Amino acid sequence: MKHIIAYIKPHKLSSVTMALREIEGLSGMTILDVRGCGRGFCSEGPRPVEEELYDFIKHVKIEVFCVDRLVENVVATILDKAHTGLKGDGKIYITDAEDAIRISTGERGEAAV
Repeated sequence: MKHIIAYIKPHKLSSVTMALREIEGLSGMTILDVRGCGRGFCSEGPRPVEEELYDFIKHVKIEVFCVDRLVENVVATILDKAHTGLKGDGKIYITDAEDAIRISTGERGEAAV
């Protein structure tokens, strides 16, 4: 199982999530509104705290847990639908998910995803 985390521009959320819903076998996703900074923004040097609180860039975080066979399809879909060609399009991270447990039934592993 894999844990895919994608940070995308907010205006791309609808097209990304609609495309992800088309992937057969994908059981769901979590969407979070987040703020952060990238390579250039964070390295500009110290700034007043008040300025830092308001200058973080808004992004959307998408989290997907899926079986290994779906990873490349999920990543390709996010890359295609989130791409604008402009700086700050976002990032995708893929990590191993050691286990999953469905609370309602107690199922474990891929069956719980």
